[in-house]
Amino acid sequence: MLPKFLKPFHISKSNLIRIGPKTDGGYIVDKRIFKKTDALITCGLNDDWEFEKSFLKKNKNSKIFAYDHTVTKKFWLSRFKKDIVSLLLLKKLKIGKILDVFKYIDYQLFFRNNKKHFEKKIVFKEKSNEETTIPKIINNHNKVVLKIDIEGDEYKILNDIKKNSKRIFFLLIEFHNVHKNLIKIRNFLRKSDLKIIHIHANNYGGIDKNGIPKVIELSMLNSKKIKINKILSKRKYPIIDLDYKNFKRREDIKIQFS
Repeated sequence: MLPKFLKPFHISKSNLIRIGPKTDGGYIVDKRIFKKTDALITCGLNDDWEFEKSFLKKNKNSKIFAYDHTVTKKFWLSRFKKDIVSLLLLKKLKIGKILDVFKYIDYQLFFRNNKKHFEKKIVFKEKSNEETTIPKIINNHNKVVLKIDIEGDEYKILNDIKKNSKRIFFLLIEFHNVHKNLIKIRNFLRKSDLKIIHIHANNYGGIDKNGIPKVIELSMLNSKKIKINKILSKRKYPIIDLDYKNFKRREDIKIQFS
């Protein structure tokens, strides 16, 4: 059971749309952001940019900037070797799995022109050229959609996000180890213009002994940029035909609020 401060504000369902796959990597956004934003900044990429592809189809003039220090030539070489072994051992039989072997080609084709990937780690205070900060990456943009999935390091940059929220029209953020960091999340949400409009529990993380999802995905709208009625939602989460399991072979997590 999650505390009430994580309960989303009500948004008309006609404004809610899923961007990305119907599995891990897909997120819910308010479709009004497409006409009001000009840049999608992704922190945490790995080998999945399906969300970015889908976003670009809805907002063709948007620029896309991705930051992930782990996605390097060494990363791609290691991945290719593993995929070739799996292919030879007949572990990749579906066409989608076979095409995955050549994911690097898709990466090269996608990240060019107004779509760029930077091999930099997002930190609170940079100590090397391989690191950067939230203020730096959004400095030249005023109408930003910011997506954060950095495996627990999100707590280190919450103050930077809050201080620079005037530039952020929409925030997608995945919180890890929620059961251990509820106070940090509450402090981040307090007196913030970024309001939760959707919540989904990532079933990869499971729940703790008190029924609290260990990993949650929040969709947050800047109420100073796009109008929102500050009435709490009465919907049940996950939402049918909008939310889907991150991990298909495991039950989705039903969210309850105290």
